[in-house]
Amino acid sequence: MSGTTVSATAWAVAAHRLNFERPSVPTGDPNSDDRFARDVAGSQNVRTNSRMAKYLGARTKFFDHVVINAINRRTAQVVIAGAGYDGRSLRFATPGVNWFEVDQLATQSDKRERLGRLGITTPNTHFVAADFRFDDVSKELLENNFVSTLPTLFICEGVTVYLEMVVLERLLENLRMVAAPGSELSISFSVEAVTSRRQRKFDRRVGELGEPALNHLSVAESEHLLEGAGWRLKREFSEGGCFARARRAGFIVATTDS
Repeated sequence: MSGTTVSATAWAVAAHRLNFERPSVPTGDPNSDDRFARDVAGSQNVRTNSRMAKYLGARTKFFDHVVINAINRRTAQVVIAGAGYDGRSLRFATPGVNWFEVDQLATQSDKRERLGRLGITTPNTHFVAADFRFDDVSKELLENNFVSTLPTLFICEGVTVYLEMVVLERLLENLRMVAAPGSELSISFSVEAVTSRRQRKFDRRVGELGEPALNHLSVAESEHLLEGAGWRLKREFSEGGCFARARRAGFIVATTDS
């Protein structure tokens, strides 16, 4: 995706999320999250019964609960790599939790302009402008008040498919470099077979939006990629069980712990 244009796929995700029933936390501000998403969506509508809507609904639910679980563990930092128009820093706002939203400048600037125009404040959110193709994300985080000694939740949702493999590998390594013991990485991969009709349709659609899909990995390949960058599959995922369905969909949680 280009670092000079606003992300069309990030807009689509924000528009879809308006149709999902989502949790919050007692100190959160889901109304501001919804108000912001409506501003992003504008007058455009999305199909609520499409396969993509169902997939995004499941993905959003998974990552929402990962965030809530991290907050319940008193995780003090949340990093969203490729944040787009994500509003979780509003919906799950919690005293003592700092948020770091990392994204390319065009989308991030548009997001900040919208938040300002709507009068929505984000005192605990650090906006980190970075292009994953060129920038050292670990360096950018450290220059924006990130504390590398604190256990952190790193989120990489709906991003990996748009990155060339060398860029994806470097991003995972950069995040691991600043991940303190006890940190987690929640990440989604495109694991649909490239030969499937659904995958071809997806590839065609995002290509038309100017954000072509650049990789598709099997579950085993995605887990091998994480391990190569120094991440370890969280025990619940390596053992399958109730997380087997999420794993098959490409939703994975890894950790710094051995």
